[in-house]
Amino acid sequence: MQIELKEIGYGSETYNAEIALRFEVLRKPLNLTYTKEQLAEEYTQYRFGAFQDGSLIGCLLLKPLENGIIQMRQAAVANAMQGKGIGRQLVQYAEEFAKEKGFTTMMLHAREYAIPFYVKSGYRVISELYTEVGLPHRTMSKDLV
Repeated sequence: MQIELKEIGYGSETYNAEIALRFEVLRKPLNLTYTKEQLAEEYTQYRFGAFQDGSLIGCLLLKPLENGIIQMRQAAVANAMQGKGIGRQLVQYAEEFAKEKGFTTMMLHAREYAIPFYVKSGYRVISELYTEVGLPHRTMSKDLV
């Protein structure tokens, strides 16, 4: 399976497809939506997509924080494409991008069911269990240097 990984421009047609994919995978099952304010905050974040034959099948966002830390958020792979290594490729691509930008640590809030995926990618749990968007999460981190 040939996958193309690339950055997605804020406000582009592809960005609209990204919002739709994130909604379908992450929000709709929880009966949640995105507010205009939440989407407006994404202007300062980096967005990446995984494409197959020109169609968006996976995405994630990176939010720059302080002290060399960048937060991975809103990682989603189309339901029909999960388990095919697309998420792993996206995470590796995002990590390389973050390193090139000078970030030294990647952190994320992982839904409990996704923790094993991130552990396999070298992330470590750095928090107790907490609830976010109604689901159990743990904060995870990985050194990029």
